[in-house]
Amino acid sequence: MNRSRGTLVAVCVGLATVVSAVSSLMVALPDVARHTGASQTQLSWIVDGYALTFAALLLPGGYLGDRLGRRRVLLGGLGLIVLAAAAGALVTDPASLIAIRVLMGVAAALIMPATLSTITATFPPAERVRGVAIWAGLAGGSAVLGLFASGLLLHWFSWESIFWFTAAVALFALTLTLRLVPESRAAAVGRFDVGGAVLSVAGLGVLVYSIIEAPIEGWGSARTVLGLIAGVVVLLAFAGWELRHSTPLLDVRLFGRRGFSAGMLTVSSLFFVFFGFIFVFMQYLQFVRGWSALTSACAAAPVALGLLPGARVAPHLVGKVGVRALCLAGMTLVAAAMGGMAMLGTDTAYWVIAVLLWVGGTGMGWAMTPATASITDSLPAEEQGVASAMNDVAREVGGALGIAVLGSVLSNGYRSALDLNGAPAPVAAAARESVAAATGFPEPIRSMARGAFVDGLGDTLALASALMIVCAVVVACVIGARRRKAAARHTRLVPVDH
Repeated sequence: MNRSRGTLVAVCVGLATVVSAVSSLMVALPDVARHTGASQTQLSWIVDGYALTFAALLLPGGYLGDRLGRRRVLLGGLGLIVLAAAAGALVTDPASLIAIRVLMGVAAALIMPATLSTITATFPPAERVRGVAIWAGLAGGSAVLGLFASGLLLHWFSWESIFWFTAAVALFALTLTLRLVPESRAAAVGRFDVGGAVLSVAGLGVLVYSIIEAPIEGWGSARTVLGLIAGVVVLLAFAGWELRHSTPLLDVRLFGRRGFSAGMLTVSSLFFVFFGFIFVFMQYLQFVRGWSALTSACAAAPVALGLLPGARVAPHLVGKVGVRALCLAGMTLVAAAMGGMAMLGTDTAYWVIAVLLWVGGTGMGWAMTPATASITDSLPAEEQGVASAMNDVAREVGGALGIAVLGSVLSNGYRSALDLNGAPAPVAAAARESVAAATGFPEPIRSMARGAFVDGLGDTLALASALMIVCAVVVACVIGARRRKAAARHTRLVPVDH
């Protein structure tokens, strides 16, 4: 194995570890709820504690790799995730599990930026494009791989085996990194933007906390409203801070470039819907349909069967119809799939579900490729590292917010639709707190809980469909305005004969 190939294998194993960890636990949520007593809100935190921390610390993690050495930071992140995942397999209460998932998110934020920057910094130009392409494909596919791996593990073992699996894969990646990955660091690194890092983490944290806790506190409660306002205000303060900082963590001026802002909105909205959908859909299959973890994971396969071919033909389609039309078509397909899923019942035929999953996956494949190209094409060659980092941020922040928002809407809809008048007070309280507990009670409570969950799922996916349509319209307008400006500039440059 030559040096470049060995390095690529090592960083890809590390990448697969952190990306699959976002989705892998989603298949195990029913088992986690039954064995730890986690409520519906706590299940959201178990998943989003990792995703949110991962997203919020991506840019600081990339800075540390550039400054301290990518190999060193990669080893530190892998070592941390080995220890955290092993600890996750040993805990028995939801609060401890949430804390461990947050710690795993810190490790993931150190690992992911170091994997891509190692490829771009150490590969010769002839091999760099292929290495980045493999990295990008694995970054998208590892979430689906995480579902399948978890389904297989849960077929024979308990939910703790997922943490042991993550620890084992991370340990393997650490060993490969020690043997095969060379050290590299940026030639010059500016002063670390401490204020920007603090404000971004605080703003995202307050915003997501308020969203996830809203079903318990009430969407109209003072605590929820003030929390949402505070989160937005802190994020606006972050934007203002970055505009004045000489070496900003995030150069918000980039959003003034229409291609960049359109690409970022497309990527973030697609992953908002994708991760949020997987989070609620896995629960539907297991709580409502009563399917096993392995069957549920296999049931999601049509997404990949649509996404991978869709992404492959996207460059050809861009040449035929253009970026604007393909992004709009892809996002419309995703919105249509979510709208169809919003009408699912407790016994909808699987072939209907499979077709909708395939349509949504195809739409994602069509839209993601031109959106990513819009981000990278809007920046010069010397800023492609920034473009890659921003693509990662759009994906992970969108996913974290999607899990928080759609999970919160589902929880609120389930509680509102569950009518347990006449049931004993302890039973009613337990059923409202967790659909896992409710489906463990005898009839008619079990059927009522399943019906309430489907009602909440309908509201959730209808919202996802509406949001995707709104984002598609905005993206189409932004790209259209960009083209009109380009045409106007071209017209001014062409002499006109009178």
